[in-house]
Amino acid sequence: MKFFDEALIEVIAGKGGDGVAGFRREKFVPRGGPDGGDGGRGGSIYARADRNINTLIDYRYARIHRAKNGEKGRGADCYGKSAPDIVLRMPVGTVISYADTGEVIADLDHHDQQALLAQGGTGGLGNLHFKSSTNRAPRQFTLGTPGEQRKLKLELKVLADVGLLGMPNAGKSTFIRAISAARPKVADYPFTTLHPNLGMVRADVSRSFVVADIPGLIEGAAEGAGLGHQFLRHLARTRLLLHIVDIAPFDEGANPVKEAKAIVKELKKYDEALYRKPRWLVLNKCDLLAADQRGQVVKKFVRNLGWKGKSFIISALSGEGCRELTYAIMEYLEHEAEKLPANERKDETPDF
Repeated sequence: MKFFDEALIEVIAGKGGDGVAGFRREKFVPRGGPDGGDGGRGGSIYARADRNINTLIDYRYARIHRAKNGEKGRGADCYGKSAPDIVLRMPVGTVISYADTGEVIADLDHHDQQALLAQGGTGGLGNLHFKSSTNRAPRQFTLGTPGEQRKLKLELKVLADVGLLGMPNAGKSTFIRAISAARPKVADYPFTTLHPNLGMVRADVSRSFVVADIPGLIEGAAEGAGLGHQFLRHLARTRLLLHIVDIAPFDEGANPVKEAKAIVKELKKYDEALYRKPRWLVLNKCDLLAADQRGQVVKKFVRNLGWKGKSFIISALSGEGCRELTYAIMEYLEHEAEKLPANERKDETPDF
């Protein structure tokens, strides 16, 4: 199944049924009086979060969702039938907003959460409601009101505790394969990851967290280079970011320090709040360095980068250091993230 994380739809609620002007006509009942019933209510449209859905592909092509109108009232005090409501199932994490103004209507962040998208029209009144001592044969009735019609934008922001950042081929997909059961595509060319992948990491029997892997960023993503910023929204709900860096690139002309700074620059361009999230540095592919050179290479890299936060040395391919990093993340999510508000974690997200 293809992954779609945004869509534009139009929702049209049903019109309320019209009331009716009717009079009772039965044998031996002269002057029976008004008996026109009310119209039925038009169908409304709701959105409901469903954890069994993980993409917005259903709304990529089905753009218009229209509810039925309520039935017209009838004589003999018969009311019109109300139209059924429509419930649109969406992935947990979907943000619904007005397409023209961007105002958020609902943020479906937990299973079975429901939000009203378009209210159905109310039914009109029959002439039964207008009778009085001075108006015994009213012919007045009211029409049903139209239902709401809206153009909406759907954006999916996946729910994860930890997000992975890095250049293409930094080893993010290999890392998520090493610590979880997720099996994203891995290859020796850039942009093998074309959509976000989620992996459940179990640190213990009853201790686990979710990691989100997004396509790699490159310098100039804000101007549309590579896959641009389109997937960074999936890191908005995370509590910790792991900046994965290829410490031993095959290209001798590559500059890991420059690339790491470019990633942080693009992150800041996209969203200041995301840039300020707690962020750890993870130096990957240490297995490509000689054992006696690792310390010197890492020390030089950290010094040139100006990094003062937490850093880890791993090899996602061999698994070296991954277990220690997993336990450190679990410990952080259980304790540190609950002790301090995000704006006080200065040591986790240094400026450079």
